[in-house]
Amino acid sequence: MNRTLEDIFPHPPQGIDLALFDASRVPSHVAIIMDGNGRWAKQRGKNRLAGHQAGIEAVRESIRCASDLGIRYLTIYSFSSENWKRPEDEVKGLMNLFAKTMLAEVEGLHAENVRVMTIGHKDGLPKKTRKEFDDAWEMTKENTGMTLVVAVNYGGRLEIIDAIAAYAEAMHQALRAGEVPKPLSEEAFSHYLYTADIPDPDLLIRTSGEMRISNFLLWQLAYTEFYCTEVFWPDFDRYELLRALLDYQGRERRFGGVG
Repeated sequence: MNRTLEDIFPHPPQGIDLALFDASRVPSHVAIIMDGNGRWAKQRGKNRLAGHQAGIEAVRESIRCASDLGIRYLTIYSFSSENWKRPEDEVKGLMNLFAKTMLAEVEGLHAENVRVMTIGHKDGLPKKTRKEFDDAWEMTKENTGMTLVVAVNYGGRLEIIDAIAAYAEAMHQALRAGEVPKPLSEEAFSHYLYTADIPDPDLLIRTSGEMRISNFLLWQLAYTEFYCTEVFWPDFDRYELLRALLDYQGRERRFGGVG
């Protein structure tokens, strides 16, 4: 962490004590289900796309703050494989928003040494949206700072099915080459997931008060700590992230053992 806590959180609201934050116990990987854009917009008499647009600033804030704190991986759930069921104009607007946002933000992320990657079925995305995500990866793939993982057209069950298919193909190739396949382990299977070489999330944050994981990182969340907040995503700022991290630091992670 290059900046001081006071620099990162210059105006902590009442009830937050920066002295309680332990910079040495920052989670390596934080995942976020960004929920509540539509309800935020409805409360203000706006359409759902206006809520998604408002949520972009919360994304910027979270990326900036997570990077400043030394979080190594930040995964954001931006569009699930089930979200295609939403109204056509909302989906089209979201895809355009993804493309415009990535185009506008990638140079700044690159300057901050952030690596940008996507997980999910990019082939199902509109050409322009897919191109901006691909270009972001090409520009930033050698960066060594925080990795921003954007889950887009992503489904946890589909990821597991894809991993099984990839494993079966690898075993088929091994048998054709006369090799004896090694027994499958959890560690070996994880290398066939979209998140191969990325550690499992330490902390999952979900906004808007919902208490479900919505087909997100089903394999990877086995021992992740969950934090749910009533705050809608457009109102989620660095201080809300700090609250989540303080809550996380107050827990004892036992991974099935005894404390």
